[in-house]
This record gives sequence, C-alpha cells and structure tokens, in this order.
Amino acid sequence: MVKKNLVIVESPTKATTIKKYLGKNYEVIATEGHVRDLPKSKLGIDKENDFEPNYITIRGKGDVLKALRKAAKKADFVYLATDPDREGEAISYHLSVALGLDDSKFKRITFNEITKTAVKNSIKNARDIDMDLVDAQQARRVVDRLVGYEISPLLWEKLGMKKLSAGRVQSVTLKMISDREKEIEKFIPKEFWTITADLQVSGQKKTVTFDLKKDIADGETAESIKEKLEKSDFVVSDIKTSSRSRKAPLPFTTSTLQQTASSKLNFSPQKTMKIAQDLYEGVDIKGKGNVGLITYLRTDSTRVSAEADAEVREYIKNNFGQEYVIDDSKAAKPDKGKKIQDAHEAIRPTDVNIKPESLKGVISNDQYKLYKLIYERFVGSRMKSAEISIYTVTVTAGDETFKASSSKVVFPGYQAVYFVDEEKVEKNNLSGIEKNDVLKCDKIETKQHFTEPPSHYTESLLVKTMEENGIGRPSTYAPTISLLQYRNYITKEQKNLYITELGQAVNNIMETAFPEIVNVDFTANMESLLDGIGEGDVYWKVVVRNFYPDLEQEIKDASNTLAKIKFVFEAKDEYCEKCGANLVIKYGKYGRFLACPNYPKCEYTSPYYEKIGVKCPKCGSDIVKRTSQKGRSFYGCINYPECDFMSWNKLVSKSCPECGKYMVIKGKKVVCSDNECGHTEEISDQD
Repeated sequence: MVKKNLVIVESPTKATTIKKYLGKNYEVIATEGHVRDLPKSKLGIDKENDFEPNYITIRGKGDVLKALRKAAKKADFVYLATDPDREGEAISYHLSVALGLDDSKFKRITFNEITKTAVKNSIKNARDIDMDLVDAQQARRVVDRLVGYEISPLLWEKLGMKKLSAGRVQSVTLKMISDREKEIEKFIPKEFWTITADLQVSGQKKTVTFDLKKDIADGETAESIKEKLEKSDFVVSDIKTSSRSRKAPLPFTTSTLQQTASSKLNFSPQKTMKIAQDLYEGVDIKGKGNVGLITYLRTDSTRVSAEADAEVREYIKNNFGQEYVIDDSKAAKPDKGKKIQDAHEAIRPTDVNIKPESLKGVISNDQYKLYKLIYERFVGSRMKSAEISIYTVTVTAGDETFKASSSKVVFPGYQAVYFVDEEKVEKNNLSGIEKNDVLKCDKIETKQHFTEPPSHYTESLLVKTMEENGIGRPSTYAPTISLLQYRNYITKEQKNLYITELGQAVNNIMETAFPEIVNVDFTANMESLLDGIGEGDVYWKVVVRNFYPDLEQEIKDASNTLAKIKFVFEAKDEYCEKCGANLVIKYGKYGRFLACPNYPKCEYTSPYYEKIGVKCPKCGSDIVKRTSQKGRSFYGCINYPECDFMSWNKLVSKSCPECGKYMVIKGKKVVCSDNECGHTEEISDQD
C-alpha cells in the first residue's frame, strides 16, 4: 500500500511551488504563518513559574488547525517544512504540539532553495525538531515580551498617551538615530581651502586641471600660495604608471542586499524583503508553473554550496571565458572576526541558467530588478578582479606639488557583470605630457570649503550600522525600522531618517531609566547569548533569569524617579474658545498641542507654540518651536505662512558681530548661521 504524506509550509505560494516537485502521494498545506503565540492582551509569561510562556492559538487560526488536524489524521506521515531559521523551527514545534503529532509520525525538513533537488533531498534527510533553535527563538520572544509589555505602560504614564512602545531592538536603534542627530546638531564646520591649476599641455590646445597636494586652513594662506605660484614655472617632475586590483564583492547577505537595493533601486528594506520573499517562495512563469528563483533570504552567511559554485564557474567559462573565472585563493573572504549564522547560504539565484533577461515581462518589474541585482552580484562574486591602470603626472611649481591622474580598465573581470557605483574611473586626458616639460599655466583657482557633518542615517546606512554593532539579526532589520516609522518615533524625508519630537521624548525616558536596554554592547551581547542557546551551549531560562531582575528593578526605580516628569500642564494665558477653561499642554503623536481640560465634554484643541524669546530675522515677529507634519522639530516664525523663515537649530537673541546675520546654538557653541562667515563663540548663560 502506498503511503500518504502531508507536507506543511507557511505560505500558499510556497505550497504551490513545492507541490509540483512531489508526487501524487504528497498533500501540501499552508498554515499562513504562526498558529500559536503569546496572547496580545496580557504578558503571557508566568514569572512565578520560572518564566514559563503561556501559548495560545492565534485568533482566526482555528479553521486552519482544524483542517490540518484532519489532513494529519489521514496521512501516514507528516513533514514540517517551515522556513530554515529559528522562527521556522519554532513554527514547526508549535505545529507539532497544536496538532498533537506523535513523535514517530512526523519529521522536520528544511531547504535553502525551493528546487526539485533541494526538496527531494530534504525528505531524504528529514530530522527531528532542533529544540535548541526552538529555545533560542523562545528566549528572544520572552525577553522581548518582558521588555515591551513592562516598559511600554511606563511610557504611557509618563508621556500621557497610549500606543507608545519600547522594545529591546527598537529602543537601541532609536537611540542610535538620536545620537547621530545630536552629533549633526553639535557639528561646527571647519574651513579649508583647495588650489587647482589649469595647465596647458605642450604643443596642444587642451588644458588639464591639476590639484595642489597640501592642507590649507584659511583664505589668507591660499592667496599667499597663489601669488607665489603665479611667478613660478610648472615643471613635470614625475610620471608614474601603477596598477590596482578591485576584488569582486561577496554574494549578498540580508543586510548587504537591503543596503544595495536601497542605493541602486531605491527600495526600502521592507519592500526588498517582501519582493525577495516572493522570489524565494516561487513566481509563476508561463510553461513552468511556480519557480523558486532565489535561495533563502534571511542570512548573514556568504557561503555558497559546492554545487552552485561549480555551476556558476562553468557558466562564466562558457559565457566569458576561462580567464574570467576566479581562483579560490584570490576570492574575497568574509570578516574573520564576525559572528556568522552559517545555517544556510548567501542569497543567490537557484539556477544560474535562468538569466534575468529571460524573465523580463514575465515577472513584475520590481521582481525583475531585484532578481537581476542578486543574479549579477552572485555571478560577479565568482569572477576575477578588475585590473585598473593608473597614470599619474606630478608637477612641481616652486615648493609646491600638483598632481593629476587618469585611469582605465585593463581587464574588466567581475565588472563585466556587476558594477559598484563607487568604482569611479578618472578620465583626464594626460597623453602628450613628458617628464621635464614646462606647462603653461592658464588659470590658478582658490576655493573655500567647509567640512561636512556626519551624514544622517538612511535606511541603508542604519541597516549596515545595526549589523556592524550586532543589533538584531537579518530577520529584524526591516521590521525594526518600519516599526519606528509606524510609531512616529522617526520620520523619513527624501532618503534621510530624522528623530521626531515624540521619538526624542521616548528616547530621553529610555536613556534615563533603562540605560542597559539602550546600550549597544548589552544588546549585542544578548544576541550572542541567543546564538549560544541555538548552538546548545546555554539553557534559555538561565538567560531570562539573569536578565529579568535588573529590568524589574529599573522599572520600579523609574516609576519613582520619573514621577515628577509632566507632559500635561497648564498653559499661561491660553483659554478654551468654547468653554473658557485654562487650556493644558498635551503630548500627541505629532508633538505638543493645546487642549481643553474638560475633554471629552469639550473637544477644543489648538496648536501649541513655544516662544524662545528671539525675534524673527525676516519680519521681527516671535520665533517659536514648531513641529513639521512628519513630527520633526524646528524653529520658525509664528506668522507662518505669511513669513516662511525657519531653522533646524535654535536661534539666540544676538546677531553675529562680524556679518550681522542671526546666530544659532550648535552643541556648546554659538555659531553664525552663514557658513562662509564662520564666526563662533562659547555659549553663555544668556544664550
């Protein structure tokens, strides 16, 4: 008698893709995500019983479980085929419990790619559920639940508004954004100058721009050097040809895919992961049905299977030539000191013979773009370095040295497939210049510059920094950033992320009351402990037992020490237009506002303007602290929109003694608003 088998996955698309690789004796059903979880309405963790979690069936999953139980009863054997990571392992465990599966009747299967070979091999290598991985996911869930459910009510109380949240990963990420904004706010530009000389090549009409290789601090020095140069001969003192190799980049991890998709395709991390999930689970291709196009998308490994490596090398040899295939010893290697979760491979195409061009118009445009990016990066990673020839001409004028360079690609290597935007090629035409030539000077130009502040975080840069600091894991980068935006703690303007007034208020409480939770090292150490649980080195409850007492004490202390912080108080001389009551200042999603204290009987509200005691440089009215529509704080004229003056930095009452323009506070300095003036003073008590 032929056995009837049941395969359970999370996604209907994944079920459709897998079904075509298995025979008629296999039924494939999707759970559509988790089936059991901690309850939403309460903590769901028995602290008195050694932090035992109380799992319940997720609302709306009753019918799914009923259908699964019915199918499991009919089947001779059940395969749990959820995703190949900790969360997938936990889903399989909860399925085995919810369905009451007998240990002898089910196994766990995993595959890094949804292909016929991978699916068939997974069934041959079916195994027991890895309880270490389940416990690692359980520990993360419990720790995060304790942080979120026990700190969030404190935020509600202190800020006087609901729907605020704290989180182990989200709070430290918020602090990183806040710290960067403070750095930028305190930054004072430093002046520097450059000098260039346009020199005419002997016997030719063309000129080449040469750069002076010298640090120049001020305009006076620059003008002095220029005067000397105008009396000097420009002699070619050296000509050098050198070469540089640019190694092929490693194939994508979750982090590098999110970063590159952001910079090259302008995709948010969330969008990138959604499209990658579709490509992994399977895309409907005419004549082939559902085809899984890429390997699993949540990984921090750059490893590639031996089979895939051999396949892509053969592809490169046939399409570009053997001279393009990289020697293993010269391939780029991952950072040795980095902790890698090497359970699966880098993100790559499942079949290198499915070229992106063949999918154009078959899959969506966004899917095509992302697949093309993954495909080209993977193929490029197995190709030789690009060889660049650099030609440098050095010119001496008196005591000063000028240089100009040009470069050209001698051998494209991986750049025949994959090009990185930063890899610029200098295109100066330096032909016809010989050593000891005296070049005629057409023009000498001095130019003033100012140092730039640290850049604002973009989603791409934030993901990179989170990974570098060990904050979160591949599956958490995109959801963390999305949650901060959803809570209105941060806002995105163009590509830059800014902390909102609400986000800053929440961060101030977290920094004051829970310094450990927002400590980068603490968060990274917790991730290492979770890794240790997954590897079987640490018992999960030991981690929770050691973590919770400190959190509990900090919450008790915060309830007392933060009790005096008030975010709702009376506004002087501001009265309700409906009932005449003295209005109060409240804190809302987009910052502070004035409201009637008789709410809900009286629902009157109006904007709150905090005057800073400075007059508008444009019209002479009061400058007030305002909040943008996206929640970002700034200083503007109270008469907006009649007067559109605004400044991101707080103004002071005095004007610049050198140029007369308004001055602002940056860190512990008062600086002129005009960078070209550059006047700075120490901050005083009056400012």
